[in-house]
Amino acid sequence: MTALTRIAPAGDIALAPAVAADRLLAGDPRQGVANAYSDASGQFHAGVWAAEPATWRVHYTEHEYCEILEGRIRMRHEDGTVEEVGPGDRFVVPAGWIGTWEVLERARKVYVIFEPALR
Repeated sequence: MTALTRIAPAGDIALAPAVAADRLLAGDPRQGVANAYSDASGQFHAGVWAAEPATWRVHYTEHEYCEILEGRIRMRHEDGTVEEVGPGDRFVVPAGWIGTWEVLERARKVYVIFEPALR
């Protein structure tokens, strides 16, 4: 029998610098993850992510489902479209999405990631 894997959204997550200098736009991007599950292929992951306020460039190669647990995040697509998300918001970022993440206040999310092609 295969057991369920529970995701504990309230656990402690150690934060550390996590954004490459060439992607950093503003702030001190301290982030951390508590990965609860990864499949055998290394393409599928689920857990909890936390971050301090900062802004950085992103280019998604993976598909990511997010559920914001706390904080506010502004996401700006390269075409200028802006979305702001907060507690209770659920959304999917598709592979190929390019833009910026701006953590406006300390944030925490549940994530589920699928990486279609390992690099």
